[in-house]
Amino acid sequence: MFGISRVFDGGLLQEFRRLEQEMDEMLGRSPWPAATRPASRGTYPPMNIGTTPDNVEVYLFAAGLDPATVDISVQQNLLTVSGQRKVPEQKKATWYRQERFDGAFRRVISLPDDVDPDRVSARYRDGVLQITAGRRQAAKPRQIEIH
Repeated sequence: MFGISRVFDGGLLQEFRRLEQEMDEMLGRSPWPAATRPASRGTYPPMNIGTTPDNVEVYLFAAGLDPATVDISVQQNLLTVSGQRKVPEQKKATWYRQERFDGAFRRVISLPDDVDPDRVSARYRDGVLQITAGRRQAAKPRQIEIH
């Protein structure tokens, strides 16, 4: 029978962590969130998307990413961001949990119909990739003056 001290001495919790790691290795990454974040585990880079009357703003949070490894394209209102992120490997370390993403990634975002594919720009600063997609001028309401 389990005593209360055995449950809290780390033995049982260590066993659950070991089991979780073995299941991750056997089945791949879990579809459930790794923490209290809404993105599923393995979704990289996390992003925020917002709109203004003039633009659609996409922010991808990718600290340590080399901008030269990122490909950004727009085709038929689909914005595709793909690339590769490499994390330096530390072979002598014993890891209890690894949540930092390493490897190839691809995110596809559906843009509104009024986005002009010729007015898309991107910049990377302080670990944030910001993509700005301008809206077509013809899609904006035009004020008609009465003469």
